Amino acid sequence: MSDSFSAEDFISHHIAQIPKSGIREFFDIVQSREGVISLGVGEPDFVTPWHIRESAIYALERGRTGYTSNLGLLKLRNEISKHLDQHFGLQYDPHTQILIGVGVSETMDLAFRALINPGDEIIFHEPCYVSYAPGISMAYGVGVPVACKAEDDFAVRAENIEKVITDKTKAIVLNFPTNPTGGTMTRPELEKIAALAEKHNLLVITDEIYSELTFEGEHTSIATLPGMAERTIFLHGFSKAYAMTGFRIGYACGPPALVDAMMKIHQYSMLCASIISQEAAVEALQNGWDDMLEMRDQYRLRRNFIVSAFNDMGLTCHSPRGSFYAFPCIESTGLSSQEFAVKLIEQENVACVPGDAFGKSGDGFLRCCFATSLEEIQTATERMARFVKGL
Repeated sequence: MSDSFSAEDFISHHIAQIPKSGIREFFDIVQSREGVISLGVGEPDFVTPWHIRESAIYALERGRTGYTSNLGLLKLRNEISKHLDQHFGLQYDPHTQILIGVGVSETMDLAFRALINPGDEIIFHEPCYVSYAPGISMAYGVGVPVACKAEDDFAVRAENIEKVITDKTKAIVLNFPTNPTGGTMTRPELEKIAALAEKHNLLVITDEIYSELTFEGEHTSIATLPGMAERTIFLHGFSKAYAMTGFRIGYACGPPALVDAMMKIHQYSMLCASIISQEAAVEALQNGWDDMLEMRDQYRLRRNFIVSAFNDMGLTCHSPRGSFYAFPCIESTGLSSQEFAVKLIEQENVACVPGDAFGKSGDGFLRCCFATSLEEIQTATERMARFVKGL
């Protein structure tokens, strides 16, 4: 090999500038330690319900191992159409308006790449899921964050969105209930955002992966508001509500022209989602609702416990109205999010994700996932209380 050769020189400048996930970097530390209680990874601790797993096994036994349509199995798209009509009040044609992807992460990427021209601005609220800003950048767009505040229970305000709209703005990304804060939106506030989208002729991309895990109030999709179905890409999946993270199944719904554009990218990059996972997803929609309700009840109990524990130890924490994340404020300790998280794992073997992994506005907070057993949550919060007291 030539002395002058450097593999780094061949990396796209565009990709070289994108940082690695703050979550994954932090968990490199976790993997090097034994006996850690993790409140970090956003994954249900429940095993996928047996009847869903059995449907995947049965599909394999029947030799269901081939490709599907690029859009996905029609019977799954039919079930999604019925599910969204029944539980969301949304109507989508399974033949032209629903695309099955490899998790919501892929469908979000497809949406960005199908919509963004170089330099287009995409507004998103922050703290937010770690892939939004990089996903926009990888599609050659410009991400424009809007901070959500604890005093607003981490909802995004339409007035703050309007402040950053320019003639380059093309779309608004919403994710409610939100990872990492558990924030939700009221219908009146969504109506204000819908009015902005119409006024400025914007698209909305709404990621509602945690919608079934809403603890208080009724979940409203912005796509159900008057005039919004035609300017909204609705994203959802099976990972959180049905504990199917490893199956990697998500879906996108929207106007036929937008879904078709996303499908073109999907067919040349991914082709189709796993047929076995799609068969399991059919079973989840047909017979998994009660399983989801049981898991949601357990998450609610854990949420109540962990939020109370944080407030008792002096870490102010709002009660998340959805998802399975608590987002306590640690500013009173005088430590940054990174400092707190690193010292906590070093001294007490408890792993939480620094809030700034989810954007600058997350500094001063921690993301603590309560999708783990109540016993482990109790032990973890006892250790955290001891840590805070010793500061």
